[in-house]
Amino acid sequence: MSKHVIDEAKRCLQCKNPRCKLGCPVSTPVNDMVRMLLEGDIIKAGEMLFENNPLTAVCSLVCPVEKFCEGNCILNHKNNPIQVSIIENYISEYYLRILNERPNKNKERKIAVIGSGPAGITISFMLARKGYDITIFEAHDKIGGVLRYGIPDYRLPKNILDLIKTKLLNMGVKIRPNTLIGPVITLEDLFRDGYKAIFIGTGVWNPKPLRIKGESLGHVHFAIDYLKNPDVYDLGQRVVIIGAGNTAIDAARTALRKGVREVIIMYRRGEEDMPANREEIEYAKIDGVKFEFFKSPLEILDEGIRYIKTEKSNKEKDKIVEIPGTEGIFETDSVIIAASQGPKANIVSNTEGLKITNNGLLLTDNLGRTTKEGVFASGDVVTGARTVVEAVSLSKKVAEAIDEYVREKYPELF
Repeated sequence: MSKHVIDEAKRCLQCKNPRCKLGCPVSTPVNDMVRMLLEGDIIKAGEMLFENNPLTAVCSLVCPVEKFCEGNCILNHKNNPIQVSIIENYISEYYLRILNERPNKNKERKIAVIGSGPAGITISFMLARKGYDITIFEAHDKIGGVLRYGIPDYRLPKNILDLIKTKLLNMGVKIRPNTLIGPVITLEDLFRDGYKAIFIGTGVWNPKPLRIKGESLGHVHFAIDYLKNPDVYDLGQRVVIIGAGNTAIDAARTALRKGVREVIIMYRRGEEDMPANREEIEYAKIDGVKFEFFKSPLEILDEGIRYIKTEKSNKEKDKIVEIPGTEGIFETDSVIIAASQGPKANIVSNTEGLKITNNGLLLTDNLGRTTKEGVFASGDVVTGARTVVEAVSLSKKVAEAIDEYVREKYPELF
């Protein structure tokens, strides 16, 4: 592995205007990272990466690099880009393991961080380093949010999240697991107890149904629920997954790893229209996932899915139309729906002055300020489901906005 990392690093052309950096949502300094590694200064390289992106060890594993750094590499025109991700991961994991930052906080500068997904972790690291007293409120028993409960182990080993938790605790961050903010502890309770600002990064955990007959049957499940703990599901030998995004691909590949013999993804469009990352689609094919394109579900039955064939419209671009007289039944033991997901309303329904968009997402400005003073938000609960690195990018700006807000409102604490 280390030899491969070095070989890849040596292939870097050290471009004066690196496209890889420009293509990254957090502007990862790839040139400097590679140069420092080859010069034998891996700690300095790791420190630089961590300061730029506290989740660099995670992003290097789960980022759709073909869209970002590697996809923008100048060598990509030869279909042989520098494998930036393996270099970044080697350095980042090394540095994360030796990171030894200790508490340097003012207990009067309390910040509440609701949710410990990519956004919450980023905010916690950045503000803890600025001397804030951080408490993370996590609804589940372990931190990580979508990183732990939405991304399969084969893509993201969970020991990295356990290591991140240890580093947060070492910095003096407090974590309250199994604590749902909204119904019992409200935002007003947090302000009452001395928190100077509140950050919401609760993600999107409500699956969106298809609104077709049969969704309540016992062999039907939602992908986002399945991925939380696939071991508790008995799916049978044949599973159909409705949807074609990254969550659908993750559910399909996970089901095969859990012993399902045949997994089929059903999609009402063609392969070229699939929103999932191309690399993940290719891996799914290698794993044995099958695809049924241009089939739209009409009803879920005990024995399978009643569907109708579709095709692209000749009149309207991107429109899919049903083909009359092409209905059929696709037999399956279980059905997993991976259409989309939205945020839960636990906080909004128990808080006055917190506005949402038509999609139920929290309404914020470009610095994460919500419509309620002192309350900030970022990540999927603001943008909808996006990549981890995009959540980090926005959260970096929000962390600075929180710091500025507290300094202006409570100058006596500084």
